[in-house]
Amino acid sequence: MADSLRRLVNTSSLSVMQDKLECWYKDYHVISCDQNLNRCCELVELTSKIQGQLFTILNLTAREGGHYAGVDVLKSRLLPWLGTCFSMATSSVTNDTSLNLIQESVEKERKIRELSASHENDMQKMETQLCSTRLQLESIKQELADTHLQLDDTKNMSATTLLATEDEILQLKAELRAACDQVETYKRKLNILDDYERQGRLLRDEVSFLTAEKSMLQERLVRSRSPSPLPRRRHHSSPLRSESPTRAQLTNSSRHARLVSRFSDLYAVERLEAQSLLRQYIDDTEMVQIIIFIATVEAFQAAKLAYRQFKLRVRKTLSPSHLGPEILEDSVVDYIVRNLDLYDVQASINDVINAMNVNPRISFPPEVDFVLISGFIRETCRVAFAMQTLDPPLDLAFTSDRELYSDNKYRRSYDSEFTAPLVVYHVWPALVEGDCVIVKGEAVTRRGALWRSRSRSYSPVRSHSGSPTRTLAFSHSRSPSPGRLSASRL
Repeated sequence: MADSLRRLVNTSSLSVMQDKLECWYKDYHVISCDQNLNRCCELVELTSKIQGQLFTILNLTAREGGHYAGVDVLKSRLLPWLGTCFSMATSSVTNDTSLNLIQESVEKERKIRELSASHENDMQKMETQLCSTRLQLESIKQELADTHLQLDDTKNMSATTLLATEDEILQLKAELRAACDQVETYKRKLNILDDYERQGRLLRDEVSFLTAEKSMLQERLVRSRSPSPLPRRRHHSSPLRSESPTRAQLTNSSRHARLVSRFSDLYAVERLEAQSLLRQYIDDTEMVQIIIFIATVEAFQAAKLAYRQFKLRVRKTLSPSHLGPEILEDSVVDYIVRNLDLYDVQASINDVINAMNVNPRISFPPEVDFVLISGFIRETCRVAFAMQTLDPPLDLAFTSDRELYSDNKYRRSYDSEFTAPLVVYHVWPALVEGDCVIVKGEAVTRRGALWRSRSRSYSPVRSHSGSPTRTLAFSHSRSPSPGRLSASRL
């Protein structure tokens, strides 16, 4: 049954019959009577075919329902319809029936006109709404176009503002660079001012020395003019010359106080600057403090060695013009005090750097060079060299790892264990004059210092690429010869 119904749906017989009816209605007044009858017969035949298919489907459906299924439907609908069709075919239509049919047709036409009128009204309303909707759509499109224009203007303004901001940033960066350059200029001027102040202090010391020497010469002149009971002693020049103090002896106390203060400044200022510079490359604070301590000790050693060599050269140069070892020694020291600028500090810096390069206690990245703290080493060498001209000279106290802590020589750092008896490492050496401590040093004490020292892994000998060779070559090129010294200053 389902296949028969599907075939009936697929053939679209009713649609074909409707098309033929419409075509016949259009050509009814044009074609002849025979043609009209032929088309009517075609429609009757098509209707009979459709009815035959429907009856086939009805038969199949009744079979599928069984013997008694659908009996009531057939009795109540099919059989009365068949009887009515046959009876209508045999009976004739009366006048009353025709009048009723006409009235019904008129009523239907009236309803059709009303429906068409209401349909037209609805169509007009829909057209009006459509026009209003189109107007709203046009206004929305215009607003959208305006919004796009505003967005473009905003983008242009933002781009302009961004360019202006970038120009301001570049201008601020330029001003910052100019300010940094100005700060550097001021720093250089401040350094020059410090040099001027140092030279002024030296000149004041020299003036005081010359004043004292002048007073002594005046006293000697007065004694020489006054009658002396022992005129035979005038030819003894050596005792008189030995009793006159030199510039080094007259300024010994002032230089002593100034150098002790300068040593304290090295600890408070230059040491912290060098420590901050090394911390940019080394994260271990203990290693940074050990490096600075070793640099200080090596600077004193190099300065003392340079002082002895310089003193030997000066003694060799001055010895032909002096008689007596005491006079010569005083003259040598006085010459060194007057000419401290002849000290080849760069050679000492190179010696310190070479000694630190082979020190097994130091370990930090090989790409970092000790030239970073050359400024600190230079100032330390100058102070140490000047301390050797004092009488007695100032020197650093002897230090060793894991030594017993002494309150007379050191003070503990803030991160020390104050109950620990041994020194783990030194932060700053103590300054001594003979056996007397002038300035205390700084040390770190912790428990287990002996175990820490045994378990610590020392690095092998450091070899910076090119650094020892460069510094040695530079030191050889900088070191003056004794002949040049005598010719330039004497």
